[in-house]
Amino acid sequence: MLTFGKHLRLLNASDYKPVFDQADFRVSHPNLLFLARANTTGYPRLGIVVAKRNARKATERNRIKRLIRESFRLRQHQLPHLDVIVLARRDLDTLNNATISKILKKQWQRLSNKSKATPNTGKS
Repeated sequence: MLTFGKHLRLLNASDYKPVFDQADFRVSHPNLLFLARANTTGYPRLGIVVAKRNARKATERNRIKRLIRESFRLRQHQLPHLDVIVLARRDLDTLNNATISKILKKQWQRLSNKSKATPNTGKS
C-alpha cells in the first residue's frame, strides 16, 4: 500500500538542517529545487518548503504541497534512502497541475539516477 505516514516526513528543524547544510545531491529546475542527503532509516523521507513570496496565496501553496506529496507517495518505493527537501521557486504557482506533475516526475527520476550513479552515498 502506498501511504504517506509520519515516518516518511521531515518534521522539524533538526531533520531539515543536515540536508540544507550538507546536501549530497542537488537537482535543479527553474521552478523547483531538490536537495537530498543519504539517510540510515531504510526509506526515503520528504520535506517541503513553499515560501509565501514564491506563492502568494495559501490555496496555491497548499495545492503545490499536495502535488509534491502525491508524487512522492507514488514513487517512494523506487527512491533510494534519502532525506529530500523540495523547494518551490518563483512562478511554480502559475503552472497547472499536469505541468507540475510532469516536472516532479522528471525531477524524481533525475534524483534517483544521480544517487545511483554516485557510489558511497552518505559518506561526505
